[in-house]
Amino acid sequence: MDAVASTDFFKPHWLCWKILGIARQKVKNKSAYLLYGIILNIVVTLYYPIHLLMSLFQNQTATDNLKNFAISVTCTACTLKFLIYAIKLDKVREMEMLLEKLDARVQSVDEKQEFGKLRTDMRNIAYSFVIIYFPVIVTGSLSVILKEERNLLYPAWFPFNWRESILKYLLASLYQMVGISFQLLQNYVDDCFPSMALCLLSGHIKILGMRVSKIGYSVTKIADNELELDKCIKDQNNLYKLFDLIQDITSLPMFIQFTVSALCLCVAMAALIFYVDDPIDRPYYVVYLLAVPMQIFPTCYYGSNFQYLFGQLHYAVFRSNWMDQSQMYKKHMILFTERSMKPTTAVAGGMLRIHLDTFFSTCKGAYSLFAVIIRLNSN
Repeated sequence: MDAVASTDFFKPHWLCWKILGIARQKVKNKSAYLLYGIILNIVVTLYYPIHLLMSLFQNQTATDNLKNFAISVTCTACTLKFLIYAIKLDKVREMEMLLEKLDARVQSVDEKQEFGKLRTDMRNIAYSFVIIYFPVIVTGSLSVILKEERNLLYPAWFPFNWRESILKYLLASLYQMVGISFQLLQNYVDDCFPSMALCLLSGHIKILGMRVSKIGYSVTKIADNELELDKCIKDQNNLYKLFDLIQDITSLPMFIQFTVSALCLCVAMAALIFYVDDPIDRPYYVVYLLAVPMQIFPTCYYGSNFQYLFGQLHYAVFRSNWMDQSQMYKKHMILFTERSMKPTTAVAGGMLRIHLDTFFSTCKGAYSLFAVIIRLNSN
């Protein structure tokens, strides 16, 4: 059976952060890496959304304006989320240290089997985001390649006229392709991290429920059962600490993501129905319309799941053989129960619950904005 190591799930994230120039603790030559990080993040992280925003509503067609608006908002949000994660990387390391403590407690066969299921869920999350991004990249590229006239990947501003010569066009196209590749890598880490963190939290809560429900059945010594319950209370405390760290790291990025998702959904619907006439552009907006809500769905799902599982812990402790235990065991069991009954909800930006309810509210909010546009269009 594979070793229990929750931190392994974040190795791809650290690799991405290393490529993106913000993981100084993971490199030996810190001075050279610092220079690399500064140049990369000025040229791509900061300038890429700026060169898109400077062309906002200044393009030749309404379709180009909407395409520019959608990608400008997305890249600006991506930059803001990435900068927040860059500031919070030390918190990620703290989170990993707590996960190592929780991993050390996964010892029985059934707990390791449950962790194996968790490993599959984590793998599926990582693959799901690749599946979300790939069709958008392909259809976006084809919408440019298949057109007869020379076009950029996205309508944007450059300090030179890229239409003047093939060299300038290639230079502008190269910058956009390289830039969007780094932006996609940033977006992948930004979107994937909250859902994976909440999935891990859910998995360890479920394993704790399994562990505490078995107390008193296989061990006959009262003192050993008291000790095991005390360890479970410490595990519960570590889970709440883990939740607090995840909340601290992901709160603002998720608030930005919810806001941008509603806005981009609305723009994609408006573009698809009112403005996009070219059949080459339609597949891009259809795929984009499907991809935007799927970016937030995994995080909202596991945001609901961990909340439900925390609420089930008090049932788990009463499934233990508590009737035959000492008075001290029963007092500790009450403490465990009382704490588990306290509502625990992840909140984005102090306002929006990271929950399936918010996922549906975001979709409804996008439709409400779209209804306003229809009304304005009819007038």
